[in-house]
Amino acid sequence: HFYKRQNKKMSSNPVEELPPSQLGTKSYWDGCYEQEIENFDSHGDVGEVWFGEEAGVRVVNWLTDKEQEGEISTEAAILDVGCGNGVLSVDLYKEGWTEVTGVDYSPAAVDLARKVAQQEDCQIQFEVCDILEDLDTTESEAMKKTYDIVVDKGTFDAISLGEKAVMDKKAYVGNIARVLRKDGLLVITSCNWTEEELVSQLGDSFTHRETIPTRQFTFGGKTGNTVTSCIFKKRD
Repeated sequence: HFYKRQNKKMSSNPVEELPPSQLGTKSYWDGCYEQEIENFDSHGDVGEVWFGEEAGVRVVNWLTDKEQEGEISTEAAILDVGCGNGVLSVDLYKEGWTEVTGVDYSPAAVDLARKVAQQEDCQIQFEVCDILEDLDTTESEAMKKTYDIVVDKGTFDAISLGEKAVMDKKAYVGNIARVLRKDGLLVITSCNWTEEELVSQLGDSFTHRETIPTRQFTFGGKTGNTVTSCIFKKRD
């Protein structure tokens, strides 16, 4: 988990905002991935897979099921936002999704992702860029393009822990909607937000299509999920 929330509600917001954390800072992730590059170079360790390997497998399996049902083509253009070490992009590529682009605002993350992809012989484009930047003036080649699918495993969570989370989350929603084509899909995995909270925060630009079943836990008579994976469709 990125953060365990307090019970206190903030009545002025539809969801309870999270207190800022180092996990919401670029400096934290730069340091994290610089260390993981050293580990990879010394003994081939790709580093931590956020939310565990199961989370990525669920996303890949859901997309593969839809491809087998004829709904999605493996030629669909996919953008992996906040790709980190690139493991999800690599998993997608190895399952036949060859039009994958990964972006991250940490240069060290992109360097590591390129190393991991090269080791696995995967031809994936990785680029350093800030997905929150103004798309009208962006110089990012990746963010100038449009995509059929955007996958996010933990990036919205990290944005939610920044000092400017309220503003940045709005920028995220707007930019993701812009880079998605008509009827495009956002596949988002979070450990900080429930399905209901994701719907509340993404609802202006996206409709909730479905939630991928995940492992549940029971505590104090209540049942919940440690990780939530939701599919959203871009509004017309």
